[in-house]
Amino acid sequence: MRNILVLATTLLFSTTLFSQIFEPIKWKSSVKEESENVYTLYFEATLEKGWHIYSQQEVETDEIAPTATEFTFYNEDKAYELVGQTTEPEGIQKFDKVFEMDIKYFEDNVVFTQKVKRLNSSLETIKAEVFFGVCDDEKCLAPDIVEFNLKLSGGNVNQTADLGVTPEDINKSKTLNAGIKGWDEFPKEDVKDQSYLKIFVLGFLGGLIALLTPCVFPMIPLTVSFFTKGVKDRKKGMMNAILYGFFIFVIYLLLSLPFHLLDSLDPEILNNISTNVTLNIIFFVVFIVFAISFFGYFEITLPASWSNKMDSKATSVGGILGVFFMALTLALVSFSCTGPILGSLLGGSLSSDGGAMQLSFGMGGFGLALALPFGLFALFPNWLNNLPKSGGWLNTVKVVLGFIELALAFKFLSNADLVEHWGVLKREIFIGIWIVIGIGLTLYLFGKIRFPHDSPIKKLGKVRITTGVLTLAFVIYLIPGLTNTAYANLKLLSGFPPPLFYSIYEKETHGPLGLNAYTDFEKGVKAAKKENKPIMIDFTGWACVNCRKMEEQVWSNPDITKILKNDYILISLYVDDREKLKEEDQFKFLKSSGTIKSIKTVGDKWATFQTLNFENNSQPYYVLIDSEMNLLNTTTAYTPNENEYLKWLKKGLKNFTKKQL
Repeated sequence: MRNILVLATTLLFSTTLFSQIFEPIKWKSSVKEESENVYTLYFEATLEKGWHIYSQQEVETDEIAPTATEFTFYNEDKAYELVGQTTEPEGIQKFDKVFEMDIKYFEDNVVFTQKVKRLNSSLETIKAEVFFGVCDDEKCLAPDIVEFNLKLSGGNVNQTADLGVTPEDINKSKTLNAGIKGWDEFPKEDVKDQSYLKIFVLGFLGGLIALLTPCVFPMIPLTVSFFTKGVKDRKKGMMNAILYGFFIFVIYLLLSLPFHLLDSLDPEILNNISTNVTLNIIFFVVFIVFAISFFGYFEITLPASWSNKMDSKATSVGGILGVFFMALTLALVSFSCTGPILGSLLGGSLSSDGGAMQLSFGMGGFGLALALPFGLFALFPNWLNNLPKSGGWLNTVKVVLGFIELALAFKFLSNADLVEHWGVLKREIFIGIWIVIGIGLTLYLFGKIRFPHDSPIKKLGKVRITTGVLTLAFVIYLIPGLTNTAYANLKLLSGFPPPLFYSIYEKETHGPLGLNAYTDFEKGVKAAKKENKPIMIDFTGWACVNCRKMEEQVWSNPDITKILKNDYILISLYVDDREKLKEEDQFKFLKSSGTIKSIKTVGDKWATFQTLNFENNSQPYYVLIDSEMNLLNTTTAYTPNENEYLKWLKKGLKNFTKKQL
């Protein structure tokens, strides 16, 4: 059985893998005929120096253990039988620094063998797969699977054939290499996410909001009083309260680690997650459920047995470990209020222009906001007297969050609609739904709507009136978005509603702001040659928030719009487009590591094209070239400064003109 602790194992060492791509192992196989209908299958793994793969023998332990190598042979028709077990060399048996235990592993090169007896003479190939994990002395990669199709005709079979890659696939793979020139003049830039501080602040604000919910707020004085008054040594009690806050911060930070693991394994996986139609629809449904829960019609909680178990451990264990379990208990008990806010943070961070590191900053900010009151009130217990008493205002905060969750739910439905081109949630319809939600929130704040747990309102408070007026002002701001006028570009919301060109007023185009954009690279290059113009490649995505911000806040600058319209050929390549390629255009792409990626959709093609030619997988990502594939400037990514972006475009034009002389 594949050890369920494998994920936890790799999580412990994934923090060093944030933006690197490790592919330290390559597989190949061969077949040897021993006698009539008896064959030996060979599976050879070659590892980079310092890396190792583990034995097939599972380690019997309750602790985190290495991933045992496991072979699976598919034999549904009973056309052959296995003779004995899959064998392996002696390998190395010694203490492993990563797992802190004695284990067996292999370095450099290892060959596994399996004998089979053919029972059906018409059998020509055997399908098998290997499940394995690799580590070095500092870190582990997540378990991976490699498939093999072994031909029984004898002789060596290279890995390409094993994985079903045909010469036609290889030829199609080569067409993705554009042969970009000029890296010596314009070196590759290490494009990093530029919004870590922003996502941290947003996470912190989310944590502050969570503090004001009925699940968390009453816990502050109770918990702090327990630490400061419930022990004989007040100094020790204060330290425990501070430690309690620290553990809350750590727990929420740890929640982001699995996504670092995914990001390190496949640089396109977070984009695939964020644009997955099924996942976005699930998020939509979950957020609707969260909103109804916040309205007070039912309550979402994790199983009581979980929190009870953590609570019992906190009581029985004692000491530092006991404080940790108390923090974990709080995280579980408060889930009904913090869960929806964390869900918003998760959905917002794992966008095609976000990523695992952004999620860590967001989770860190959220955890810090939750943790601060426990530490501060422990140091200054007199502040507790100034805390407002729990009451109906907490439920009001919860209902307001419900309206916000309802609005955010439609963002996920919009992602699915855009990726699949359903045309159900056009920009004006989306904005109209937000207007209705905003009106509902305004009526609630002014006491015209009540929910199950609301107390009768005798008098509207200043905070409630102010929030109601601001909400009404926001609704008024949204109204021009329903029109087909120059005021329809709601710059403050860029990235949230569907793009301007996804409108009920005009036939859908792929060019924002009325720009003509080619969505096929080859066609765009032909147009550039014909018109003798430079090219701007726009690696974008339907669900890319920062892409919309660039289009609606930066490209809308008249000078920039004019240059893009008149001086460049714009090629917009959507890396998350789930439109299927024609069957004859689909192929298997052979990576340099020897692994295979199936190119089945338009997004698969352009995402691979970007990674292959520019070693980058972030969006937005902009490249200036001429029709001969010469770079005209350094590549750039999200650039909210209009002047900086305009200078970048002008420099590309200047370099293009020089090359024409």
